[in-house]
Amino acid sequence: MANEKKKSGLRSVKWFGRNDIYGFIYRSWMKNKGIPHDQFDGRPVIGICNTWSELVPCNSHFRVIAQHVRDGVLEAGGFPLEFPVMSLGETLLRPTAMLYRNLVSMDVEESIRGNPLDGVVLLVGCDKTTPALLMGASSVDLPTVAVSGGPMLSGKYRGTDIGSGTNVWSMSEDLRAGKITQDEFHEAESCMHRSHGHCMTMGTASTMASMVEALGVGMPGNAAIPAVDARRYVLAREAGRRAVEMVREKLTLSKVLTREAFENAIRVNAAIGGSTNAVIHLIAIARRIGIDLKLEDWDKQGRGIHTLVNLMPNGKYLMEDFYYAGGLPAVIRELGRNGKLNKDALTINGKSIWQNNKDAPCYNRDVIHSFDKPFKKNTGIAVLRGNLCPDGAIIKPSAATPALMKHTGRAVVFEDIEDFHTRIDDPKLDIDANCVMVLKNCGPRGYPGMAEVGNMPLPPRLLKKGITDMVRISDARMSGTAYGTVVLHVAPEAAAGGTLALVQNGDMVELDVANRKLQLLVTDEELAKRRKKWKAPKPPLTRGYWKLYNDHVLQANEGADLDFLVGKSGSLVPRDNH
Repeated sequence: MANEKKKSGLRSVKWFGRNDIYGFIYRSWMKNKGIPHDQFDGRPVIGICNTWSELVPCNSHFRVIAQHVRDGVLEAGGFPLEFPVMSLGETLLRPTAMLYRNLVSMDVEESIRGNPLDGVVLLVGCDKTTPALLMGASSVDLPTVAVSGGPMLSGKYRGTDIGSGTNVWSMSEDLRAGKITQDEFHEAESCMHRSHGHCMTMGTASTMASMVEALGVGMPGNAAIPAVDARRYVLAREAGRRAVEMVREKLTLSKVLTREAFENAIRVNAAIGGSTNAVIHLIAIARRIGIDLKLEDWDKQGRGIHTLVNLMPNGKYLMEDFYYAGGLPAVIRELGRNGKLNKDALTINGKSIWQNNKDAPCYNRDVIHSFDKPFKKNTGIAVLRGNLCPDGAIIKPSAATPALMKHTGRAVVFEDIEDFHTRIDDPKLDIDANCVMVLKNCGPRGYPGMAEVGNMPLPPRLLKKGITDMVRISDARMSGTAYGTVVLHVAPEAAAGGTLALVQNGDMVELDVANRKLQLLVTDEELAKRRKKWKAPKPPLTRGYWKLYNDHVLQANEGADLDFLVGKSGSLVPRDNH
């Protein structure tokens, strides 16, 4: 038996396959949970990385998901062991879940590497849990499957569908404009989120669930099955089975997460009208696995891709409708049929992405359009350059107002988020519809954590005049559920001394998306004078993880990862602890 274990090549054998004092310790302590001795017979040990938390409503059903994964592992002859990591919820966690994405990735990486695991299933849901877990797992590079928790059922309010995030923004603006009452606002709260699951719009959670499927690290159909649909549980069980098979096949994460896979994901993001947050997250994941993904890749791969999916915030439908219409497989098939897919990219089920999706049906062309009759044309993420963003900035054309995509206006500057909140409702604020709203010090270091505040609410007096969109520029992010002509991720950020820090009220700003240009119309000489007077803001905290983050966080164009985490360390078994 001992020799058979050694021949298996499993990492876990170095813990459980020993016949010395250490093997006694490792097995004996596991047996206190009622595990029989035959579980240590050399079968693959599959870790179930669970981000369940009552503080993260998107992930509150993950105990049930984990049980189905566990059943699948057992059915395939594996040994499942569930473990927790810090869970990130965008709804409650302050100052922003993004601040802790890199911390969770460290938690995941060390939990996987330091324990007797041969493969892992990642349970992901709310926005930052998906990239955090994929980043950590990529740094170790074991056989890995990601299982998303699934979107909520559609919100229902007074006979109409309402979507999480998207209708929060619109109804909040209606409340500020006096179009609805406070009681109506409260009623909508109870109608919007009525089941387990993450945002049912094409926000960041749904986008990243789609990225899991497009990258090939999730089972086919992962993106859109509603959280409370029994088919979500079937997918989880199949993922557990597949994780065991991947260990036996030695199908590690790096064999799936190739450059071709990331190119596919970028194109899929454009086709679904996905969140701008995917830009930062995919760059960070790629750099962990050893692929130097850049902003230019987003611009290059996204050009010529149309938005095919009529979902909020860009359209009118929700993720439940998307699933019933055919889900992401129908979108991938459209891309493949039109030469916009790396068809041979390997996925975790051992088949190519094209083998998985070439026969995918579409049941509703109002929800999922064909490539030759798209919902919106040429709407891939646009990467902007200019003196205001020498290292890049991005805009989501599918969520923007076409008339504002080429615009020059007077800057109205807010030095930070507190300044914005203090002044935006002031009826004396010197602003009109042609102005450009500029928000500083909300980037990776500035907020800190690069919060989702880039889609600044408009001044009430303009809302009351019927103005619904203005050009807005910041070093922040915005929720994937948000919309508008919003320029984001300006790099370098203001807190790092980027040109954004030097913008003053009254400066003229030129935006030209077609020519990928964002320019501050101020002379180099004047900017040099302003730079001499500029002082870097003091970090809000100088201890613990906040200090580590502030000292080492990279800029948005590099994925906002910590500099010492870029690249993978592999699955080398740590030394014995005795």
